[in-house]
Amino acid sequence: MRAYVVNEWVHPSQLKLVNNAPEPKVTASDEILVDVYSSALNFFDILQVQGKYQIKPPFPFALGAEFAGKVAKDSPIPKGCPYKSGDRIFGSAQGCFADKVVVKWQAVIPLPDNLTFDQGAGLYLTWPTSYEALVGRAELKPGESVLINAAAGGVGIAAVQLAKALGATVIAAAGSQSKLDICKMYGGADYTVNYTAKDWQKEVLRITGGKGVDVVYDPVGRIAESLKCIAFKGRALVIGFAAGQIEKLPLNLVLLKNISVMGLHWGLYAHKEPSRIPVVWKELMELFASGRIKPVVYDKIFSLNEVPIGLDALEKRETWGKVIVRIKDEKQRVAAKL
Repeated sequence: MRAYVVNEWVHPSQLKLVNNAPEPKVTASDEILVDVYSSALNFFDILQVQGKYQIKPPFPFALGAEFAGKVAKDSPIPKGCPYKSGDRIFGSAQGCFADKVVVKWQAVIPLPDNLTFDQGAGLYLTWPTSYEALVGRAELKPGESVLINAAAGGVGIAAVQLAKALGATVIAAAGSQSKLDICKMYGGADYTVNYTAKDWQKEVLRITGGKGVDVVYDPVGRIAESLKCIAFKGRALVIGFAAGQIEKLPLNLVLLKNISVMGLHWGLYAHKEPSRIPVVWKELMELFASGRIKPVVYDKIFSLNEVPIGLDALEKRETWGKVIVRIKDEKQRVAAKL
């Protein structure tokens, strides 16, 4: 089996594909074996392989956390599991940059027929993060305005689409004109702002008639500067720190503007509020089925051999949407059988 096996902390550029890695084994009563067809790159993969992420599996471990694929023919089917061999699913598990992965069946979801494996590979972490942030935490309402930072990235472009679907006015912020164009083209943003420009917050204030935005959505670490253009009683969502630095906020602005600063760590819901998870996915699937939202995949699909190249592009902020690794091509497999 092919896999990126990590035996020590290294930079992603030093990763090597192992062609004879041991196939993962099902060891728990609620696990299934999955043939991985596509996997998604995430910024935390870059941190995890260097030992800088909060989740540090024991050596050796396979890298990768998001996938889309099929329940393997030789997979056991646990009691109560609704899936069978060959079912198309997507989900999350450690070790997705590989031909096969073991995953708890509760951590997978049926892949809709109208979505490809490439589209499905980047759904499991990104979309519920953005949905729960906007709906569950900020309680975004139709007619409100939202500033989405790093809006061309994986969670950012999902947030743009979701905020539009929820009836908000969306101001997408990014660091280049090409990425701002992506926000318009794939997200449907109403306005765009380059947050590398001097006093960019003045443009946000101009767009909002001087009021400022009702909600700030930030996955990159720009909350502090965004507070200069947030409305009275606005809500600021802390999603992550992709820029690499954990911010220190000027709490005087929190006081003077009567704003709320709230975090969203979707991974905690499995332990802290598991009842919320199926609710979020039901609402997301209804939106996907309606066509009001659609997965956005970076226009270069990487092969399994190219995982280090894809991670390098992600680290250098050269990508947009979800960056996907295609591990198996379903059409080729079907043709081979014929």
